[in-house]
Amino acid sequence: MARVLIGVTGGIAAYKAVQTARLLIAAGHAVRVIQTPNSRRFVGQPTFAGITGAPVLSSEFDEDPLRGAYPGEPAGDRASITHLALVQRAELYLIAPASANTIAKLAHGLADNLVTTAALAGDCPVIIAPAMNDRMYAHPATQDNLTLLRARGIRVIGPNTGELASHGERGAGRMSEPEELVAACERLLAPAASSGWAGVRVLVTAGGTREPIDPVRYIGNRSSGRMGLSLAAAAARRGADVTVVAANVSLPAPAGVRVVAVQTAAELLDACEARFDAADVLLMAAAVADFRPRAAAAAKLKKDVGPPRLELEPTTDVLGTLSSRRRPGQVLVGFAAETGEGAISYAREKLTRKRLDAIVVNDVAADGIGFDSADNEVTIVTAEGTEQRLERAGKDLIAEGVLVGIDQLLSDRGREDSVARAGPNRTPGV
Repeated sequence: MARVLIGVTGGIAAYKAVQTARLLIAAGHAVRVIQTPNSRRFVGQPTFAGITGAPVLSSEFDEDPLRGAYPGEPAGDRASITHLALVQRAELYLIAPASANTIAKLAHGLADNLVTTAALAGDCPVIIAPAMNDRMYAHPATQDNLTLLRARGIRVIGPNTGELASHGERGAGRMSEPEELVAACERLLAPAASSGWAGVRVLVTAGGTREPIDPVRYIGNRSSGRMGLSLAAAAARRGADVTVVAANVSLPAPAGVRVVAVQTAAELLDACEARFDAADVLLMAAAVADFRPRAAAAAKLKKDVGPPRLELEPTTDVLGTLSSRRRPGQVLVGFAAETGEGAISYAREKLTRKRLDAIVVNDVAADGIGFDSADNEVTIVTAEGTEQRLERAGKDLIAEGVLVGIDQLLSDRGREDSVARAGPNRTPGV
């Protein structure tokens, strides 16, 4: 199995790192733990040492009796540089909890303790599990720091919404549960075994289209593109060849994906049509306008002449158009942002009408999820009649859950045979 390094920072959620380490060891992984000095105020070194069976370090100057080795391995044959050896031998570095202070340090390359120094010294995948007060989590500085870390390829798991450290307080900022963290680690450590996405061509749409009223105003929606980018990042981590058609998305693109920027529904359709035939999987996460002004004004409409009279016309059904020309072996997944009762029934009707393999449904009227939010909560409805609910979590984790659901669809469709048959006709890039 894998060598996992856990970095523990100061916060009451440090107690969850104990159970996380225990679960990772039970799954067969070798675990070492490093701590910040403040984290020892919440959980002491002997606790982690007892769980892992290995020394716990909290300073770059601590001597490591195992000389960088992990449990089950012989001690290194020479003295090691602590902050280099442990993380350089690790196959995964999990920082849990990751405090607001540590997240800020990671985002700006500071290395003033063993946990942050290891983050700079290693080249293995890194997962962070934010844990803090809800106001600290919502602060623009924290959100900007998390966006920057995601753009650099660091996986952010959570936080969840629930009881916080302060008595009687609830909100977003509660660290993900140990079981969630272990599941995220397992997916990252063995993506090929769980999915077989290597070489799969994935076309993702993200964001929301804007249909111009005049050169200044438009009809649009509040979609930020976070869900689409999370899906793209998850597919790229699995080895897929990913292209994102991004409608008015200002967030940084994940590492390793191509981005095609568009604005209107018509532009999004053109971009997708040009790439759809070569795609194996379509993830239609963009919020596409259903209507647009029949004619946009050439000049800005003036307020003093009174409210304009807008005549609307339907936009072309992008997903329906693409579905009508699908080739054997392609997997098509739609997204339905709904409000109120009847969402699942409407989504199932949409799935049948557009000949989709699955549709991901969420209630955008619920507080704290959906449009322009870090969290989501969805139900995956498949053409076979199954329904799977993914409880509220960060969009990165929701994206992982959606892709796990697609694994079986790819297998059932005999993707490898269809790709081989389409070989001579495939374009060089999506």
